[in-house]
Amino acid sequence: MSNPSKTVLNRSLTGLHLWGIAVGLVISGEYFGWSYGWAAAGTLGFLVTTVLIALMYTTFIFSFTELTTAIPHAGGPFAYSYRAFGPLGGFLAGLATLVEFVFAPPAIALAIGSYLNVQFPGLDPKLAAVGAYVVFMGLNIAGVTIAATFELFITLLAIIELLVFMGVVSPGFSWANFVANGWAGSETFSSASLSGIFAAMPFAIWFFLAIEGAAMAAEETRNPSRTVPIAYIAGILTLVVLAFGTMVMAGGVGDWSTLANVNDPLPQAMKIVVGADSGWLHMLVFIGLFGLIASFHGIIMGYSRQIFALARAGFLPPAFAVLNPTTKTPVKAILAGGVVGIAAIFSDELIQIGGQPLTANIVTMSAFGALVMYILSMAALFKLRQSEPGLARPFAAPFYPVFPAIALGTALLALVTMIYFNAVVFGLFCALFVLGAVFYHFTGSLRDSAESDSLLAGTSFDAANLEARTLAD
Repeated sequence: MSNPSKTVLNRSLTGLHLWGIAVGLVISGEYFGWSYGWAAAGTLGFLVTTVLIALMYTTFIFSFTELTTAIPHAGGPFAYSYRAFGPLGGFLAGLATLVEFVFAPPAIALAIGSYLNVQFPGLDPKLAAVGAYVVFMGLNIAGVTIAATFELFITLLAIIELLVFMGVVSPGFSWANFVANGWAGSETFSSASLSGIFAAMPFAIWFFLAIEGAAMAAEETRNPSRTVPIAYIAGILTLVVLAFGTMVMAGGVGDWSTLANVNDPLPQAMKIVVGADSGWLHMLVFIGLFGLIASFHGIIMGYSRQIFALARAGFLPPAFAVLNPTTKTPVKAILAGGVVGIAAIFSDELIQIGGQPLTANIVTMSAFGALVMYILSMAALFKLRQSEPGLARPFAAPFYPVFPAIALGTALLALVTMIYFNAVVFGLFCALFVLGAVFYHFTGSLRDSAESDSLLAGTSFDAANLEARTLAD
C-alpha cells in the first residue's frame, strides 16, 4: 500500500471555493497586461481581438468542463492528454501547462511591485515581487483550505474594486475618446489594423489566461461532478463581463495611448479623471492589489499541483510528489516553481526581446504554453469521445462537436499568429520543450516505478469511484 502522506490530497473545497479559484486565477488580467494590446491594435482593433478570444475561452470552458468532471485529477490537462494519447501526450500537455503557470506568476509579481511603487516610489518593484513570492508560497504551504478561503476573500474584494473603478471613471468616459485612432493608431481600418488585431492576441488571452487551472483543484473538491460545472460556467461569465467593462471604461477617459505600455493602466486611467491626489486613486492602488494577489496566489496553487501530478506519475523527480504530512500540501513543488519565477524576474537581458517590456514577453511566453495546452485538451476530448464512449461524463460539452471545434480552431489560429509575431519568444518556448524532451528520454525508470493511477490508465475507475475513495481516505 502506498504512503498516503505522499499521494492523497485533501478533499475539502466547496463549489464557492472553486469559483473563487477560477476567477481569482484570472482576475489580475483585468488589472494589467492587457493594455499592451492597445499598443499593437488600438482600442477598436483590440476590442475585435478580445471578442474573438472571449469566444475561444467560452467555448473552451464549456468543453473543458467535460474533461474536468470525467477525470478529476490534480494534473488537469496532463491527465486528460495522458488518458487520450498515452505518456508522451501527457508529457507534452503537462510541460505546456507548466510553462503557462510558472511564467505567469513573475509577470503578476512585477505588476504587484509596480502598483506598490506608485504608492511608495522608493520601493524597488523587483524586491517587492520577490517578497510577494515569499509570502504567498508560505500561505499555499499552510494548507489548501486556508489558501482557497483566502483566495475567495480577495477575489471578492478584487471584483468589488473593479466595479468601483468603473463607477468612479464613468463621469469622465467618452466614446469619442475610446474610438479616437482606434484602428492601430488610425481613424480608419486598414491592412495594418488587421495585422494589429492578430498581433494583440497574447494580451487578449491575458484577460482569461489560467482559468483552466481550477481543474487542478478538482481532486481536492467535494462532489466535483456537480460543483465544477457550476464554478467554471459562473467563472467564465464573471470574467467576460469584467474584461469588457474594464477595458472599455479605461479607454474612454482620455488619451488611451498613454496607457498602452504601462503596468498599472487602471490607476493611470483613474488619475486622468480624479487627479493624482484623490483618495479614490490611493484606494485603487491599495485595494487593486487584491486582484493581482488573487491571481498570483491562485496560480502558485495551480503550478504546484501540476508539478505534484507530474512527479507522482514519474515525469518529474518523485521528491516533488511528497506532501507535508500535516498540511497535505506539496511543499517542494510550491518552492520549485517559486525559484523559476524569481529567476525570471531578474532575467531582464534574456527576456527583454524586440524592444518589448519584460512583462510583455513573460505574458507572451505564458500564452504560448496556454495555447498548446488548449489544443491538446480539445484534441483529447475528441479522442476520448471515440476511444472511451462509456466514460462517465457528469457534464457533457454542449453543442458537441461545435463548441470544442470552435475552441480548437481559434486556439490554432491564435498560436499560428503568435508564432508569426513573436518568433524569438517562440524559439525560447521550443527550447524549453527540447530540454524537457531530453529529461523525458533519460528518465523512463521514474515512470516505470511510479505507482499506478487508474484515472491515467483508463480503467473502469470513474469519477464517482474516485470521489468515494478519496472521501474514505
